[in-house]
Amino acid sequence: MSGVGDADLQEIVAKEETEEKGETTEDVVPALPSASQITSEMMQNPQVLAALQQRLDSIVGTPTGYIDTLPKIIKRRIHALKNLQVESTKVEAKFYEEVHELERKYADLYKPLFEKRQTIVNGIYEPTDDECEWVSDEEEEGAEKKEDAADEVNEISENVQDKMKVEETETDPAKGIPEFWLTIFKNVSLLQDMVQEHDEPILVHLLDIRVLFSKPNEPMGFTLEFVFESNAYFSNNVLTKYYKLQSQPDEKDPFSFEGPEIVSCTGCKIDWVKGKNITVKTIKKKQKHKGRGTVRTVTKQVPNDSFFNFFSPPEGQEDDVEMDSDTEALLASDFEIGHLLRDRIVPRAVLYFTGEANDDEDYEEEEEEEDEDAPFNLAGSGDDSDSVNDSDYDPEKNPKQKETPQECKQQ
Repeated sequence: MSGVGDADLQEIVAKEETEEKGETTEDVVPALPSASQITSEMMQNPQVLAALQQRLDSIVGTPTGYIDTLPKIIKRRIHALKNLQVESTKVEAKFYEEVHELERKYADLYKPLFEKRQTIVNGIYEPTDDECEWVSDEEEEGAEKKEDAADEVNEISENVQDKMKVEETETDPAKGIPEFWLTIFKNVSLLQDMVQEHDEPILVHLLDIRVLFSKPNEPMGFTLEFVFESNAYFSNNVLTKYYKLQSQPDEKDPFSFEGPEIVSCTGCKIDWVKGKNITVKTIKKKQKHKGRGTVRTVTKQVPNDSFFNFFSPPEGQEDDVEMDSDTEALLASDFEIGHLLRDRIVPRAVLYFTGEANDDEDYEEEEEEEDEDAPFNLAGSGDDSDSVNDSDYDPEKNPKQKETPQECKQQ
């Protein structure tokens, strides 16, 4: 066999033996995985995914390098544009200051409307038939379709309504709109998590929520007033929460300015009736003596989840005070609630009561899932365990309340 070397001869023989056994070359030599298979397996590895995500996070927001390639004369002009942008931001800050002045001015125009709302909600004033006249979209469409029979239907309807009014007057003792604000809290996702079951018997006594803007010569800010009727839980008639605003660009990061922002908040001291303070709970814990080995049962008071913790915000909100991540998250949520109450809920309360106002429309959906292992609740610590420190907890010595400079109002 001329032209065929020993290596070629061995390969031919091996191939013939493989074919006699019914095997193919692919069966003897396993195929290597394709690039797509390797990529698929890598993307199922959590460590690989984490490394990729970390790399992507480091890339987001970084310059593409295009600016670095520009000539020096163009970079110089870009610096001039940035200086103009800083000046523009200062003008924008002045604009928002004047907007705040307009809010203060128009608050006086809203005031009589909100006061009348309060009288209707609490049964002080009964609106007239003309004030109660309201035609919904569905009723308007139905009226157009049944125009020929409108007179007859209206006559029957009026007779029925007159009879219902008489029966309602005789049998229905309810005044105003019961549980108006409590229902609103339950309809707003940001607030419903704050309200605990033991808060509800108190919140049914909430008569009104008012927004008071700072006066012209005062720092920019606003105060939320929660007006309560007399109840068996605390002696305050009004609980207050003050929010300080700032409409000034940060010198270190002027381009981050997007308008006035809340920079701090101050609650008030609640004068709880003895034994009625729902922001603390009493627990029993067994303690073992180190020497004698005897066991005793001690009673302690520890913080409890409650909506009324809203009036005792965390301290250390000044710029020179470092805060841990939990405190920062707590304050961020608190500020968000303050804005929501001022800008949306108080002005449009009836729509939140009926559920027609959707508070979720103002927030973009986030793809990230919440960390279920570390729950967060603005209304309290989120910890119901019985483990406490050996030091006694005295609610009367709570520094959050003791050092609060603003007292709740008595009216």
